[in-house]
Amino acid sequence: MIAIFAAGGFAMLAAAIVTPILIKALKLRGIGQQIREDGPQRHVVKAGTPTMGGLAILGAFVIGYLVAHARLGAPWTSDGILVLFVVLGFGLVGFLDDWIKVRHHRSLGLTKSGKLGGQIFVALLFALGARYLGHLSDTITFVRTGAFSINLGTPLWVIFVVLVIIGASNAVNLSDGLDGLAAGSSIFAFSILCIIGYWQFRHVQVYGVSSGLDLAIAAVAMAGACAGFLWWNAAPARIFMGDTGSLAIGAGLGALGLEMQLDLLLPIIAGLFVIITLSVVIQVASFRIFHRRVFRMAPLHHHFELIGWPETTVIIRFWILAGLFTALALGLFYADFLSLGQVVK
Repeated sequence: MIAIFAAGGFAMLAAAIVTPILIKALKLRGIGQQIREDGPQRHVVKAGTPTMGGLAILGAFVIGYLVAHARLGAPWTSDGILVLFVVLGFGLVGFLDDWIKVRHHRSLGLTKSGKLGGQIFVALLFALGARYLGHLSDTITFVRTGAFSINLGTPLWVIFVVLVIIGASNAVNLSDGLDGLAAGSSIFAFSILCIIGYWQFRHVQVYGVSSGLDLAIAAVAMAGACAGFLWWNAAPARIFMGDTGSLAIGAGLGALGLEMQLDLLLPIIAGLFVIITLSVVIQVASFRIFHRRVFRMAPLHHHFELIGWPETTVIIRFWILAGLFTALALGLFYADFLSLGQVVK
């Protein structure tokens, strides 16, 4: 338990301290955000705000995770290390995308094929590692094996894992359009995953997740890193996380959900990100098929901006939605636990 508190605390402190230093360094080098021309006009004033703040999130996440293990003796597991790998791997893809944007002073970074290729490569390595190093079952479940499960077989399961990781990564990326929206919403999701991971550790005989404590540490380290970064990213943001942060956060969210065998509960935990992603899918499909837009602008948060909601109102209300989704997910998880009847305490 001490290791969990230490991981979250050190990660939050590290992000809060490192982020302003990063802001100054980025400003000195003139590294600022390029604003999309087709975005809301009120965002034009944000042009030039330092970006790639995800570097602070990644660094703080690693510090929190390492402190819990190197200083407090928390057990190392292949599952936890794989989460660390996928977060840093997607962070690297995002960093390359951000760097190309600022280097060439444009709102587009890597090509679509280059960005997707990098994501597939990292996600595929994670999937193979989880299957053959972490010995993760090729069965997808709701909250545990036995409650509701579907055996896919290794080839289909690997494809499923790759799609989940890439989907979660891009879902958070799409949500990173307002100051603090992605960081604040992510805190809810990772906090719930920390609670679930610790619960699985305490009841390993029920869930069969032997790495529950390590996964809880990874989750709380990411929650702490996002919280420390949010101090500087809250509206009006002094720095943006960029793809460096959003892709890494989303990949970590997906990886933790898979490692904890919450495959079908994960869409509820990440409910806000799912809704925002669906808004983009609906908008694109409607325009291509019917040549009409459902929303004034997608992703969904921009639609509410354009109908007159102040940016901070959109952010806070979306945070509330994120909290409600995670509360619902935790309630479903615990309800399943209660349905077991007599369990070993």
